[in-house]
Amino acid sequence: MPPRTSPTERQKRLGAELRRMRVAADVSAESAAGLLGLDRSKVSAIEQGIRAISEARLRALACHCDCADEEYISALVAMAQTRKRGWWERYRGSLSAGILDIAELESHATRMRCAHSVHIPGLLQTSEHAMALFRFAVPALPEEQVAVRLAHRLERQRVLEGDSAPQYVAVVHEAALRMRFGGRKAARAQLEYLGHMSERENIVLRVLTFDAGGFPGAGQTVNYLEGTVPQLDTVQVDSTHGPDFLHTEAQLSKYRCQLDWMERLSLSPAASRDFIHDLARQL
Repeated sequence: MPPRTSPTERQKRLGAELRRMRVAADVSAESAAGLLGLDRSKVSAIEQGIRAISEARLRALACHCDCADEEYISALVAMAQTRKRGWWERYRGSLSAGILDIAELESHATRMRCAHSVHIPGLLQTSEHAMALFRFAVPALPEEQVAVRLAHRLERQRVLEGDSAPQYVAVVHEAALRMRFGGRKAARAQLEYLGHMSERENIVLRVLTFDAGGFPGAGQTVNYLEGTVPQLDTVQVDSTHGPDFLHTEAQLSKYRCQLDWMERLSLSPAASRDFIHDLARQL
């Protein structure tokens, strides 16, 4: 496993929050450096997520910036103290940093919401469905890369298992359910698997049918990852060059509204399960 040469998205987020706190309080980087007993370059490295910060220094900075939100400060401290390497680090050098960042953020999420219009959510895909998707990549992936991506995908899915698994709310459009990646047999197995997974206590699966008509964000894949406090929520959206991570309050508010809208338009969990079983029977 090659060494990590750049900060993870979670580490960059911590640095961005510290900078946001400092700027909101109109505290200069030079003033913060003097307070923390560091030079200006080290403060910059902390705010870029490159350099770690101790709990004592983080709390001192929060106090100097007049931040009195103890829940938020404690959440930042927890982020600063969890720089250990997770299971996803075994794939560094084999998969892109963005793919690994998604796994890290999912592992720390307290609740997840997503909306998918064309694809089945990655956390709910069968291995056959996932392999078919990977083989549609352009340019084509070597078979060893398909195997690596599949292994990572299956390991990611473990985040939904166990007593401490977060709640997972997924809105899946009918178009995604009718796609036949891997052929008729694989498509049926995928639908049956979705029906099975929707019975888990921590998973809420809702279907947005064609009859629902239009909706905001059509065609876009959205993953909303809730942090331990609302200020640390993250939105991940797919793009042609890889995942994008968004976390300004305006962006978070926009995607919460979008997901709320889609959930209102979708079938109930029970009706969604029946709809999925009916589609599976048709295959």
